[in-house]
Amino acid sequence: MIELVTDSDDFIVINKPCGTGVHAENGEPGIVTLAEQQFGHQKLYLVHRLDKVTSGLLILAKHAAAAATLSQLFAKRQIEKTYLAITDHKPAKKQGQIRGDMQKSRNGTFKLARSLDNPAITQFFSQSLTPGLRLCILRPHTGKTHQLRVAMKSLGAPILGDKSYAYSDAERVFLHAYQLRFEYHHCLYQLRALPSDNMAALLRAGAIDEHFDPNSQPWPSISKGAKHA
Repeated sequence: MIELVTDSDDFIVINKPCGTGVHAENGEPGIVTLAEQQFGHQKLYLVHRLDKVTSGLLILAKHAAAAATLSQLFAKRQIEKTYLAITDHKPAKKQGQIRGDMQKSRNGTFKLARSLDNPAITQFFSQSLTPGLRLCILRPHTGKTHQLRVAMKSLGAPILGDKSYAYSDAERVFLHAYQLRFEYHHCLYQLRALPSDNMAALLRAGAIDEHFDPNSQPWPSISKGAKHA
């Protein structure tokens, strides 16, 4: 079952499980088809994407006009996205920005170059989670393919379970789209959802709500969720 986070007249937001792609693959339906079937919609429109290995918040529009509006918000970077990642390596620095051009590497992967012609930009903060594990909060300011996974690799702290980027073995890639914040038709949405699997157990074990001040910026509160109108 797919978790429904919010349901408005124009779109739904779901909590996509890890391991499900957005489109059909090898005869298996993608998350859009699964959501249409589960929630009884004839057609839902994909307005942004998550990697198959990434869990978390995904917006699906209910009609073409909403899809166009939401796509424009993403294109203009007016939808703020926050991700949670877990690593078993200490990053080269505790917080700051990761900047660099994304260059194709081997086997469909990418690497971060030092050039800044069209850079991927990610803001991050890290904190000890449990012994041997660190939590990273990642806020992408651009939307490049594999951006967060490459950013973590560039810090010497690849995401736990990410076999494409020099990982340590784990049952999943520990990357989750945790928060979306945006204004749509004069309504401010701030939506949050923890993973629905063992990643959530690790986050709760580390008492993540104690690590971050909910009033601090630019880091979000981990412990609360809200939709504001």
